[in-house]
Amino acid sequence: MTDKEKAPATDAKETPSLKDEIAAEMQADLADEVQTADVDVEALLKERDDFEDKYLRAAAEISNMNNRFKKERAQLLKYDGQKLATAVLPVLDNLARALDTTVTEDGAESLKKGVEMVYTHLDNALKEAAVTEIDASGKFDPTLHQAVQTVPADAEHEKDTVVTVLQKGYMLKDRVLRPAMVVVAN
Repeated sequence: MTDKEKAPATDAKETPSLKDEIAAEMQADLADEVQTADVDVEALLKERDDFEDKYLRAAAEISNMNNRFKKERAQLLKYDGQKLATAVLPVLDNLARALDTTVTEDGAESLKKGVEMVYTHLDNALKEAAVTEIDASGKFDPTLHQAVQTVPADAEHEKDTVVTVLQKGYMLKDRVLRPAMVVVAN
């Protein structure tokens, strides 16, 4: 290659392109305009920061709302059927009372067997729906038991223990549907 062939390539690199010239001219014009304009740059920067802060707060609030919605929806799904289970508990109580009666006739005995079958099926259906009976024996727990009567503590029953269960209590998963009604030694 000769020196003449190399020269046009270096001349092209030294001469800025039209795009570069326009960009440089626009930057110069913008800098002149900012310096000569009656614009309070500090105020504009503060306003920009305020808008950015408001945007970030709004985005965080939307995220919190979505999380709350998901949590509430999970709670609804977890305790689905609570209303039905609560409505069925008195039926279960009445069937248990019917089973506690003594029968003497053959017809009454077969009726009692029928009631027992209904009670068993209903009890199994509730267990499958995660409804469980509250254990009312032992120490009194105000979150699970409702004291409807107290009796003096004695050698057989210590203070703050359940003496008698008047009505069974039930839970749906970890939520109390109905506390157990108990007599407590005091």
